[in-house]
Amino acid sequence: MREQLVVIAPDAGEGGWSDCFASDARVSEKDDTAFIGALMDHAIANYNVAPERMYLIGVSRGGWMAYAVANRLSERLAAFSVVLAGMPPIGRAKMPKNPLSTLIFGCTADPLIRYYGGKPWYALWFAEPVRSIEDTVHAWRELAGLPDAPDVKHFAISDKRARTSVTRFIWGEKADRVQVGLYRIDGAGHAEPSRLKRYPRFINWLTGLQNADLEVAEATWEFFREKRCKSQHSYASLPTELPLISSPSKKS
Repeated sequence: MREQLVVIAPDAGEGGWSDCFASDARVSEKDDTAFIGALMDHAIANYNVAPERMYLIGVSRGGWMAYAVANRLSERLAAFSVVLAGMPPIGRAKMPKNPLSTLIFGCTADPLIRYYGGKPWYALWFAEPVRSIEDTVHAWRELAGLPDAPDVKHFAISDKRARTSVTRFIWGEKADRVQVGLYRIDGAGHAEPSRLKRYPRFINWLTGLQNADLEVAEATWEFFREKRCKSQHSYASLPTELPLISSPSKKS
């Protein structure tokens, strides 16, 4: 309520997402990108959502779905964010063609979707081989034609044992223009950084440490807030005021 957002959290449903790794045959049977596009249309028509303020965030396998949507519906998004997921390797899936403001969170000790790319042997069917987080960031930065030198911010460390830390990199000077950002969380595992939403200890044993130096939702909204879509789509006849954030679930 504080920011007057409309938030839609779609579920993958039976069979999981047809994400950025999905074959054309699978997408023809279950087109989840079209589904999310339809949710955008529904939000505009029914919830007073501004079409130029469409944002998308996905975590883990939901992040792979976010990449798929960013590739196909880039002209409809003002910005998107992915938490704990790198893009497919070159040649494994379609690569992005249009620049788009992008914010990526990666944890260097992630045991499931590795920060440095590839695939752990024990992931079995859960994960695909991925590009590294930094290669993924570079792909979007290169597409946007942004300079090599980022603005860098080091966050205060909240863990008394200093097991994890956060560094933010932002390419692009103006918050209302195309920017690409990376939050590198050193020492943390497959867990969204959060002060408020803490994982149970037994989950940390499986997925690694969870950082508490920032709130991922707050950091993402700070990045999204000033960005607007430059789409040529006309929705002039529709009353629009509110921003929309769509957040695909983690479900496989």
